[in-house]
Amino acid sequence: MSKPKITDKLEFSSDQNLTNALFGVGIVGLLASGVGYFLNHDQFFFSYLVSFTFFSSLALGSLFFVMLQHITRSEWSVVIRRIPEAISSNLYIWALFLIPILFGMHSLYHWTHADAVAHDPILQVKVPYLNVPFYIVRQVIYFGLWGFLGYRLYKNSVKMDKTGDWGLQTLLRRTSGPGIFFFAITLAFASFDWLMALDPHWYSTIFGVYYFAMSFQGLFAFFILLVFFLWKKGILTDTIQESHIYDLGVQMFGFTIFYAYIAFSQFLLIYYASIPEETLWYLHRFEGGYEYLAWIILLGRFVIPFVVLLNKNAKTNYTVVMSVSILILVTHFIELYWIAMPVLHEHGIHFNWLDVTTFLGLGGIFFGLFFRRFKQQKMIPVNDPKLEKSLRKH
Repeated sequence: MSKPKITDKLEFSSDQNLTNALFGVGIVGLLASGVGYFLNHDQFFFSYLVSFTFFSSLALGSLFFVMLQHITRSEWSVVIRRIPEAISSNLYIWALFLIPILFGMHSLYHWTHADAVAHDPILQVKVPYLNVPFYIVRQVIYFGLWGFLGYRLYKNSVKMDKTGDWGLQTLLRRTSGPGIFFFAITLAFASFDWLMALDPHWYSTIFGVYYFAMSFQGLFAFFILLVFFLWKKGILTDTIQESHIYDLGVQMFGFTIFYAYIAFSQFLLIYYASIPEETLWYLHRFEGGYEYLAWIILLGRFVIPFVVLLNKNAKTNYTVVMSVSILILVTHFIELYWIAMPVLHEHGIHFNWLDVTTFLGLGGIFFGLFFRRFKQQKMIPVNDPKLEKSLRKH
């Protein structure tokens, strides 16, 4: 059997218009958000947190995806692996955008108020964990680990492109094995720190898995849309094939079910136990207009994707797959908004223009960083020994 030939150009266009445009959108969005800070600093920090956790979930999901492909020696994903490698390699830079959250802790987190802690027995018990110095230390540990893993995996993957040294596969697996273990721990604690700590009286033992499940479901939707964007630009149209889109659709369908299982498990256990400190968290999100967002989340993250993607042919219908992917990503953002905003607007839902500007600001920077990195090397791992089987996949 003849070796499959790569007919696509593997270098992204050196044209800087796209990258500059994205960074431009990011800078304008962040500047506009900065103006909003002086008008309503509490709203700024909550809007910023929602957008930050949204784009961080895609970056962290990408890191997990890369490590998972290495330790399982996956073949199907080789042609798209450079995309998550490029995203996760920027995590050490993305850490800089956590800084506003550190400055806004007093607005975001009730437990940073000394007078509140002094009159609250529950917060007093949690002081050894919920205190500002330890919170900052934890963030440094998280991003230090994620940045190291992301850049190391990307660097050695690119090195294999240049040297053809297949022995680097062993190094990539040895990095990914313990990397997944420490990633799981740090991701869980990061989700506690960023989102669950907004309401320090409430807790869920599976909140870390909940954040991971919603992130990984959204990740596959993100991959699909990004591949369609590349195809529209005439990039990798013969290398990334219909079979790869089908596989991404299968993964998205699988994690739709996994997400629903985790989200419903969290809700059911709290509902069944009926402990006031736990049930009030959901109660506040089922009133004041937030109940409509809850219905959107149920339909957009589970019911519609499940019913549509259950059909095998739907996963190869580009219009259907793209529509479902957009729906999942939009609902992903809405769910993070639904988790965070009732802490600020406890009497009812209240949309603000800062929700848009912070999203555009961080989104522009996120995609600008990605395409800048994606342009620097070949867009697929050209010397990966599994590439041939990935190209033959039908």
